[in-house]
Amino acid sequence: MFDLGMSELLVIGVVALIVIGPKDLPQLFRSMGKFTAKMRAMAREFSRAMEAAADEAGVKDVAKDLKDATSAKSMGLDKVREAAEKFEKWDPMKNAARPSTPAKPAESAVAEEKPRGPNTAALAEKQAARKAAAMDAADKLKKAGETPADPAPAADAAPTTPPPKAEA
Repeated sequence: MFDLGMSELLVIGVVALIVIGPKDLPQLFRSMGKFTAKMRAMAREFSRAMEAAADEAGVKDVAKDLKDATSAKSMGLDKVREAAEKFEKWDPMKNAARPSTPAKPAESAVAEEKPRGPNTAALAEKQAARKAAAMDAADKLKKAGETPADPAPAADAAPTTPPPKAEA
């Protein structure tokens, strides 16, 4: 309590021996012991009275209910903790190394088209027509570049229209 070491107690004992005297010193220690015992008894009685009052008021029951209500198990946090542990142990590269279905080349994917609805089929036909028109225009431009033509086109010549853009 006071954190007194042996050297401090020795100094206090020597001072008490000098001030009080050797004749009255045992009586002083006896009365100090009785006083200390009474103080401890009073502290114990006070502590017991406080615990009894708390028991009568139901503080322990309220504290138990509060502790139970805020426990991880009653709030379902134990399941969250289990899921988090499973997630921490999960290795995303484990199944990435060996895919479940073999990858198909792009050509075979075109050959094996899935059945489409009328709107999807119409859209696919539009895109294919645009792509074919773009390819035709590109072929025409390549052929025009291969044939010997005038070194410089005439300034009054109509500009060529760019090939139509394919919409995604």
